[in-house]
Amino acid sequence: MYRRTLLIGLVASLAACGSREFESPRNLDNACALGRERPNYLRAMRRAERNWNVPVHVQMAVIHQESRFDGDIRPPFRYALGVIPMGRQSSAIGYSQALDGTWDEYVADTGNRGADRTDIRDATDFMGWYMNLTVERNNIPLTDARRQYLAYHEGHSGYARGSYNAKPWLIEVAQRVEARAERYRQQLERC
Repeated sequence: MYRRTLLIGLVASLAACGSREFESPRNLDNACALGRERPNYLRAMRRAERNWNVPVHVQMAVIHQESRFDGDIRPPFRYALGVIPMGRQSSAIGYSQALDGTWDEYVADTGNRGADRTDIRDATDFMGWYMNLTVERNNIPLTDARRQYLAYHEGHSGYARGSYNAKPWLIEVAQRVEARAERYRQQLERC
């Protein structure tokens, strides 16, 4: 009996050590509160800022829009005839909502073979890599949260074609991302 209890306690302890926070932080509207609640998020974003020069507030605003800081989020299923599951709407997963093909390109380009889309460090590194490609391919400054988000959502070629112009809802979303980035920037200056 004692061994069994000890074994269960040991397994539970190890499982707790290896688990990650997938649920969204409580206060998504305050960058300082978010950083206090999840200091590992802020560390990951600062690391990506050092490595890729993408400002923390821009990363935060894009992650907020893409996943609401939920590391395990996936797009909903599609259904035929309203009841037959047909698979997910896209292959996006995790904080950055990176698609399979784009993630594979990131892994190949950076050599980050163990990267995981549900890990905040890898997700922010991916975003830094992708946004730097956006600078190269579309000449969008890393500080321009609105246009960086449009290119992030539409892809580099889609942005270059102006595909977002046919999507007024997406332009509104990008404006909200820009406003949130500015709010986060101001908050981060004070905490």
